[in-house]
Amino acid sequence: MERADAVRYWDKVYAERPAPADPQPNDRLVETATALPPGDALDLGCGGGGDALWLARRGWQVTALDVSAVATKRLAQLARSRGLSDRVTAQQHDVRDSLPERQFDLVTAHYFHTPYAQDRTAILRSAAHLLRQGGRILVVDHGSTAPWSWNQDPDVRYPSPQEVAALMRLSPAGWTVERADAPHRTAVGPDGRTAEVVDHVLLIRRIQ
Repeated sequence: MERADAVRYWDKVYAERPAPADPQPNDRLVETATALPPGDALDLGCGGGGDALWLARRGWQVTALDVSAVATKRLAQLARSRGLSDRVTAQQHDVRDSLPERQFDLVTAHYFHTPYAQDRTAILRSAAHLLRQGGRILVVDHGSTAPWSWNQDPDVRYPSPQEVAALMRLSPAGWTVERADAPHRTAVGPDGRTAEVVDHVLLIRRIQ
């Protein structure tokens, strides 16, 4: 799928969903970042914007990227309406092309899955190299298929957090895995349905 196809696909996905009035942050981000001092954060695939807004309210400077212009425009509007536009930079951006040329204290990539071709491992590895010393990258993947998922392939396989970490090939001298597990939670889909799902959670800290 070419870039224009990806943009059209995700614009359609978000346009068909009602714009959230108060998007909520992902549970695993709240678990991870509540105790962290605010700094600079990079949100890969910001979607509805709940993570970016939550971080901004806590004092973070957030660069929020998504391939969908619908998603980023909605996030920018929400940030303005909440007086957070000085802390949230929402950009339509295809991370297959590049990542921001700056350093971050936190990179968050929640459910960074897509039906179009991208070298996901290379993107996550590059994002980890944007971390300052002491910074963390949080990768939260699907570990099960929710009823509302766009991917209902019964044969789909979800790599474990340990597999994702191994594929990133980050030197143990420079990065350390702080968390790699598969907790369960009750999730709410875009249509209001609930289901028990599994998250694959990987948290890596840059140590030098």
